[in-house]
Amino acid sequence: MTYTPRFGRLLTAMVTPFNADSSLDLPRAQELAVRLLDQGTQGLVINGTTGESPTISRDERCQLFEAVIDAVGADVPLVANVGDNCTEDSVEFAKRVTALKGGRINGIMVVTPYYNKPPQEGIYQHMRAVAEVVDVPVVVYNIPGRCVVNIDPETIIRLAADVPNIRALKQANDDLNQLDSIIGNTPDDFEIFAGDDAFTLPNISKGGVGVISTIGNIAAPAMRAMIDAYVAGEFDLAKSYDQTLRPLQDELFVTANPILVKRALALLDFPVGPVRLPLVNATDAQTAQLQQVMSDTFRRLDEL
Repeated sequence: MTYTPRFGRLLTAMVTPFNADSSLDLPRAQELAVRLLDQGTQGLVINGTTGESPTISRDERCQLFEAVIDAVGADVPLVANVGDNCTEDSVEFAKRVTALKGGRINGIMVVTPYYNKPPQEGIYQHMRAVAEVVDVPVVVYNIPGRCVVNIDPETIIRLAADVPNIRALKQANDDLNQLDSIIGNTPDDFEIFAGDDAFTLPNISKGGVGVISTIGNIAAPAMRAMIDAYVAGEFDLAKSYDQTLRPLQDELFVTANPILVKRALALLDFPVGPVRLPLVNATDAQTAQLQQVMSDTFRRLDEL
């Protein structure tokens, strides 16, 4: 595998740190960005689902984007989530975000319009409308578990063919037949990222490039080692990492993301504050179970 992905293979979807009063904690966001890069993350996705985008205003998002830009080097790939369920608003916000700090954002992510339940033609027109007002690569985000509607492979293939800067897909749909269809009918430089951590190796094995990761917030070194091992042809080692990480990957999603990944960071002595309503903080029982799974996982990782 000699292809070098434009954003890297391990992108972490950063949580968004808050103060105790639920206001943005921008200094902590900067510290988190640096921490993740130091631990092996190659690029950052800012204010995606894991970053609690539905409860963060557009002004706050821009403050967050600028804070992260200021914290990291000029060569770090930064992908900003700009998508919404209103096409006109998404278009205007995409233009605003890509102008920040002299155009420092390297790419934008656009999710399937949620709640509207658009037909495939509506999804196509939405993605195209946003992509055509910016000059950076666009990552289409397909997450039917949250948005109800799946982006059919034919729609993704059409977008990749028709819109020059739609150059990547975050595929939070683990249907391997759909993945095969997309990979077999899109350009070689159309990059597919797993949207679920557990789907990372199946995605790469089929020709995808990597993952936009939630667990990367707390286990970036292991995720990076797993991906690097697979790319280097060390398949047994990669599988061992995958099997070791799986219980923790599953545990982080026993309740709505990012409730438990935020609690996990606190358990690692890197607190990032509460979640915003309508999410609620982890219960004592959830915390105890998470702590046990984390302890078991990190002990087993140390043994690899």
